[in-house]
Amino acid sequence: MIPDWIRSSITIRAALAGARRHFVYAAWFSAALNLLFIAPMLYMLQVYDRVVPTQGKTTLLFLTLVLVLALATLAALDAIRSRLLVRASARLDQLLAGPIMRATLLMPDSSQRVARQAVREFDVFRQALTGPAILGVLDAPWVPVYIIIAFLIHPWIGVLTLGGALLIILLAWRTERATRVPLQQANAAAGRSYVSYDSSVASSDVVRALGLREALVRRHLADRESMMELQTDAGMTTSGLAAQSKFVRLLLQSLALGLGALLAISGKVSPGAIFASMFIVGRALAPIDQLVGGWRTIIQARGAIALLDELFAATPPDIARTQLPAPLGKLDVEGLVVLGQAQKPILYNINFQIEPGEVVAIVGPSGAGKSTLVRAVAGALQPSAGHIRFDRAEQRDWDPEQLAEHVGFMPQETILFAGTIKDNISRFLRMSGEPAATIDEDTVAAARLAGAHDMILQLEGGYDHLLELGGKGLSAGQAQRIALARALFRGPRYAILDEPNASLDAEGDAQLSVTLDTLKQRGTTILVVAHRLSVLPVVDKLLVVRDGRVALFGPRDEIIRQLQPPQARVAAGKNA
Repeated sequence: MIPDWIRSSITIRAALAGARRHFVYAAWFSAALNLLFIAPMLYMLQVYDRVVPTQGKTTLLFLTLVLVLALATLAALDAIRSRLLVRASARLDQLLAGPIMRATLLMPDSSQRVARQAVREFDVFRQALTGPAILGVLDAPWVPVYIIIAFLIHPWIGVLTLGGALLIILLAWRTERATRVPLQQANAAAGRSYVSYDSSVASSDVVRALGLREALVRRHLADRESMMELQTDAGMTTSGLAAQSKFVRLLLQSLALGLGALLAISGKVSPGAIFASMFIVGRALAPIDQLVGGWRTIIQARGAIALLDELFAATPPDIARTQLPAPLGKLDVEGLVVLGQAQKPILYNINFQIEPGEVVAIVGPSGAGKSTLVRAVAGALQPSAGHIRFDRAEQRDWDPEQLAEHVGFMPQETILFAGTIKDNISRFLRMSGEPAATIDEDTVAAARLAGAHDMILQLEGGYDHLLELGGKGLSAGQAQRIALARALFRGPRYAILDEPNASLDAEGDAQLSVTLDTLKQRGTTILVVAHRLSVLPVVDKLLVVRDGRVALFGPRDEIIRQLQPPQARVAAGKNA
């Protein structure tokens, strides 16, 4: 009961199976509808062949009552069929929207185009299931029935109907050949244009400050011009072929009327068959014509399915993993490799071990791969090779949500989300239905540990201060403190901090040292990327990264001595 152009997606088939009942019932209602569509033809035959010659008013009355009942039933079934398709669309949303969103949030950075378009393309696919195209698909199996009825009226009427159906099918094939590639290119161009524009809107404040508005407007207009050119070409081709299809259908209906009149004059059919011929030809060709008219929607739906398949293919299957015990804090990185664009290594053969409760600072020149390293350890990106083990358990063997409870990550770019400060620190746990009192207590504890509590209380609404899209509404230093509090929410066993003091003032930097010292006393394993030396007193070991490789790793004082110039080492030795 599911059309072939939908069956092309293997990944989505399970969700379609969940909505199969709606499609099956819609198909049965389509069968009843198409049977009832014969009622007006039978009415015309009876009126012209029986009522008019006999002047039977009573017969006309009863025929009219039957017709009214049939058409009322037809209208009711049509409404129910449409509601079934709407329900099927809603059911698909229930079954697929969540997995699609989860998959988009697992996509690697290189596939962000697919991730950003996925939900929009899914909505295109859903809407196609309730539009004229799907109605044409459901009615198409009844075209042979109408052709058989046409042959029953008269063989020549059947030949005309069959020839017309084949001609419109040929036009539909031409439409598919002529519009498939242009429509796919137009849809892809539209997706790129939307993604680019959304990115600019999200950074509108920076755009204004840098005077980029007009430049970006011209750039987006150029993107839209390219998109509109492709859409216009595809639209022109589609509309032209649709007009040809409509012309053929109307012409064949008129020819059927003329052929019926010719046959009636020759005494080969009854007068009522004249109008019945026109009706049956029009009804036989209507589903095909409807498919041609909705071909653009079908192409868009197929493109949407292809993109969703790409999305699911690029994300690992979401399987239920064994719940592992809470880690004690040991971290092992073995042969870690992360590839960037053009398969060029960003990190290569990274190896180190951190014991529970140790504080390790990662240092090195800009572009050495420090942020990439901590992102891989935190699970923000998938390594290309190697192993990351938490208490000897492979990172990929952990349930990501469970592991995130034990790993507090603060990225280099402070990323907050639309919502309250409490929501951001507590990682929106209120959406899970957890008691508010527990969340509030843990949120305040994390803020105190990060030294952000007093700062938050000074904001309007305090912890209920509402942030805008993108987490806007705070200074860079304030946002960094909130991000630190989020990383420390509920005392994770590991704290992975990427330049946590980059936007802090002297007071904030001093508070960060206190926070790190407190975490160390609690036995938290800390991995911190730092350019400022203020964190060194708390650090146990230094990990020096250069050109994507581990240059040095060991106790802090020993590594510092190795990093000193030769003259400084000699002077230090004399002073000793």
